[in-house]
Amino acid sequence: MKIILSPAKKMRDHEDGFQWKDLPLFLDKTELLKEKLQKMSAAELSALMKCNTKIAQLNYERYQKMDLHSGLTPALFAYEGLAYLHMASHIFDEQELDYVQNHLRILSGFYGLLRPFDGVCLYRLEMQTKLKMEGFEDLYAFWNHMLADELYKQNEIVLNLASKEYSDCIIPYLNENRKMISCIFACESNGKMKVKGTEAKMLRGEMVRYMAERQIENLKEIKKFSSMGYEYDDSKSNETEYVWIKKC
Repeated sequence: MKIILSPAKKMRDHEDGFQWKDLPLFLDKTELLKEKLQKMSAAELSALMKCNTKIAQLNYERYQKMDLHSGLTPALFAYEGLAYLHMASHIFDEQELDYVQNHLRILSGFYGLLRPFDGVCLYRLEMQTKLKMEGFEDLYAFWNHMLADELYKQNEIVLNLASKEYSDCIIPYLNENRKMISCIFACESNGKMKVKGTEAKMLRGEMVRYMAERQIENLKEIKKFSSMGYEYDDSKSNETEYVWIKKC
């Protein structure tokens, strides 16, 4: 079984604690992206990434001095979004860290697919960014089928805890031999269901922690997960979607 998770926009250097173990699998492709981004001005990055001038300048400086082989941070500890804060990987024991290293994969517009202890630089490049590369209209086309091919290399079931922006780089390449189960966290009010983005991000991280703590290998076991008022609802779930509901 593999678990996929989105990255986070906010990143930090992890100066103490765990060290990175491996370089990312698709570093040659990342090098091409880096070279493209290094040629862009801060103003061009701002327009491309739809971010303010402060963020654009920060990332302009990052790309100008970026070294993909040194000064790296383990991916699991580099991201600071809500999912990662609620995962609380900094308090994982050795067994739990081994679990996420074996099962968790982080999708990335810049790196493609990351294992938790792959060494990464601080960067900003969302998968939906309209970055044109030679022969490719956007990052989905650039990464093409290679991320799905790597993810399903051992024909494992994939548990989808990623946002649509990132799972969309895998879903087009599913087939009868590639099974994915997506986790949906929704509030129900007057018979209508609505996903609250902030809570969904928190719950995705908490589910990874839940699975690591219990060393879950059988997906049926995740149905016991509950948090923040959300409970698994079998009546709303099916073979491709597991649904957790909270009454609003």
